[in-house]
Amino acid sequence: MKTVLIAFAVASTLAATSTGLAQSKPDFNKDIVPIFRDNCVKCHGAEKQKGKLRLDSKADALKGGKSGKAVFVPGKPAESEMITRVGLPKDNDEIMPPEGGPLPEATIKLLKDWIAAGADWPEGVTIQEAAAPASAQKAAVVVKPRPPAPELPKDFKPGANEAAAITSIAKASVDVRPLAQNVPWKEANFRLQGTNVTDKTIEPLKDVTSLVELRLGTTKITDAGLAVVKSLPHLQVLSLELTSVSDAGLAHLKGAKNLTYLNLYGTQVSDAGLDTLRDMKHLRSLYVWQSKVTEDGVKKLQEALPLLEINSGWKLPPATNAPATNAPAEKK
Repeated sequence: MKTVLIAFAVASTLAATSTGLAQSKPDFNKDIVPIFRDNCVKCHGAEKQKGKLRLDSKADALKGGKSGKAVFVPGKPAESEMITRVGLPKDNDEIMPPEGGPLPEATIKLLKDWIAAGADWPEGVTIQEAAAPASAQKAAVVVKPRPPAPELPKDFKPGANEAAAITSIAKASVDVRPLAQNVPWKEANFRLQGTNVTDKTIEPLKDVTSLVELRLGTTKITDAGLAVVKSLPHLQVLSLELTSVSDAGLAHLKGAKNLTYLNLYGTQVSDAGLDTLRDMKHLRSLYVWQSKVTEDGVKKLQEALPLLEINSGWKLPPATNAPATNAPAEKK
């Protein structure tokens, strides 16, 4: 009789555990669809596919974008690119979604639990972007002034040494890729290689004059290595977050007149380095959080470039020569 009771108790415990697991499994329609609908398919749906990635169907999500890597691996949240991206710090260039701040922890947990349970996605089901409410559509008509976009030459031809330089960079496991099909402009992301990237690694970039996006965050480049930017006249996006770059390195950017985005988060740049940026009329976004830049330095640069969005981690009043507005200063 004792053996029977023990067996019954074990069976009851297992059944209760199984029931609890079943209850904790997220419901695709109720829990997962709203996450994709509100955060993903706007940029990765039927109308628009950033990075050649679609997330409105399971087949497309598993196929991945231009990297060819599946967005999620059923049963393995730790190996899923989606979980990696949504868990990045908010100042990381590769966080998803890129706007609106990081996803709430409860939302990320739902995604992890869903993937761990096998990423159930009914066959043939596609997710459409939620229609914006009328109030949001009306508000979207008001557009904040932005600096003019730089113009790229229509008759651009790559230099004779560009192909060899791209091949050399590929040896460091970094692909210099076209921004889109049938355009000469390219991008390079060294961030994933981190501390393996040094000044010598990026030296061949001086011959890649078609480069318009360069991401060097978390690498071991120095001020001296940043001199390569002098040879990139069309560069528009430059990420230097969490590097040792200082004011001396920014001195190499004086000729980078086409920059629209510059990330100096966690660098050694100070107010003196910001003076280098005063003539960059196309610069739209600047990140100086956790650098040596002060409120006074930010204020002076804002006066010189009133349309520039500066993320410094604190709130400043609008510059005196900024466009007049009745709205409160936007908090970054």
